[in-house]
Amino acid sequence: MTTLELTPTTQASPAVAGCCAPLVREAADPEVARDLARVFKALGDPTRVQLLSIVGAHDGGEACVCDLTGPVGLAQPTVSHHLKILVDAGLLTREQRGRWAYYSLVPGALTALATVLTETAQG
Repeated sequence: MTTLELTPTTQASPAVAGCCAPLVREAADPEVARDLARVFKALGDPTRVQLLSIVGAHDGGEACVCDLTGPVGLAQPTVSHHLKILVDAGLLTREQRGRWAYYSLVPGALTALATVLTETAQG
């Protein structure tokens, strides 16, 4: 058995101190990070990604909740719960018409998310 003796260091050596590249653009502030995390959390469930895709694929980019239960194979209350999370994340809007709720994509929400991701990847 080999034993390694570790000695604590109090400061980085000059070779290590200069190893990191400087920031080339502004990093996300805490509020932006929280907003992005909420969107990513909403998209972290495959059912919600599927629902978002189904709504976007409907004529006019709008779908009734009654049209969304069948494709995902879940009961209406469960689908409504997932849709509420997508609405709260700012990805969908909800409009009540009689007893049915209609959902549509928030204009520009996915483009804005793609822009943030692209800037991060290129940054």
